[in-house]
Amino acid sequence: MQFGIFTIGDVTQDPITGQTPTEHERINAMTQIALKAEEVGLDVFATGEHHNPPFVPSAPTTHLAYIAAQTKHLQLSTATTLITTTDPVRIAEDYSFLQHLSGGRVDLMMGRGNTGPVYPWFGKDIRQGIPLAIENYHLLRRLWREKSVNWQGQFRTPLQGFTTTPFPLEDVPPFVWHGSIRSVQIAEQAAFYGDGFFHNNIFWNKEHTAKMVDIYRRRFEKYGHGQADQAIVGLGGQVYIGESEEAAKKEFRPYFDNAPVYGHGPSLEEFTSLTPLTVGTVEQVIERTMEFADWVGDYQRQLFLMDHAGLPLEVVFNQIEILGTQVVPEVRRRMEARRPAHVPSDPPTFQSLKDNREHPHFKVRPGEDAEA
Repeated sequence: MQFGIFTIGDVTQDPITGQTPTEHERINAMTQIALKAEEVGLDVFATGEHHNPPFVPSAPTTHLAYIAAQTKHLQLSTATTLITTTDPVRIAEDYSFLQHLSGGRVDLMMGRGNTGPVYPWFGKDIRQGIPLAIENYHLLRRLWREKSVNWQGQFRTPLQGFTTTPFPLEDVPPFVWHGSIRSVQIAEQAAFYGDGFFHNNIFWNKEHTAKMVDIYRRRFEKYGHGQADQAIVGLGGQVYIGESEEAAKKEFRPYFDNAPVYGHGPSLEEFTSLTPLTVGTVEQVIERTMEFADWVGDYQRQLFLMDHAGLPLEVVFNQIEILGTQVVPEVRRRMEARRPAHVPSDPPTFQSLKDNREHPHFKVRPGEDAEA
């Protein structure tokens, strides 16, 4: 099973010191967080994509390439790549290039984002969000699997004999996750292609998370990719770890209360009771994370948000150290002990896909090789 860190790259004032990092400082901090993740033995680092303040990660491939040059084992991913407002030709070439630079250590999560104004900024209509996601990904798949693409769709100019440059490394397209917290159509899309489904459940109750993952699993099986419990699932989460539950809550509460996303709403206690947010001891975090598999079944990737809401970098480093050395090894052991033999323990990687070209990842679905 893969464990890692994801960041949304928010630039937020520290409510304790009153200091706000510059964009330059925040970008450098995100890089150092990725390097720390590899140092402590985590598997994945993922960055969001945003084009509006107070967030800085507007160029994920640039950032991930920089991180790739300084790491050896870390899987590089996104959380998310905006499939609706980024041209699929641009995505195809940027991530193929990153795949070559990183030696295949890249996958990506497709998503629509959660910022309405981004659509007109890039010449798109938010009312077409779902159709854009479906059509653009349909084209992206072809760009990564065919060396001469003819295309006629609704949302972009036609293509005639187009070849992605560079083509995916050794003709192995990057593995794709589809990220959604509420759209059933995206779970359906992930299932149709046999791709991964990532539910970033940090804001949602377990019943909603379980329902979305169950829809994806059942449709994955319906489309003939394997049994429902073999579908590739990822989850988000957020933790703050202290020596005691009381100490953890005392330390984290000011940051929670002033967070740009969920601050000034439900109390810390209410939020932790309703969502996967866990603020407590190492053992409490282990026990709560293990509950996720009870909600959704055995899954393959767990990413944690650790650097949100203005937490100082030295605190984030300490949290990652505890996560990587005390929490993850035990969660990994327990997760694998409960996993049935027929259920994949890891999501597909470049090497596993290279070794198994019969994987659904390489299949062309009915109608996929035709013009939209």
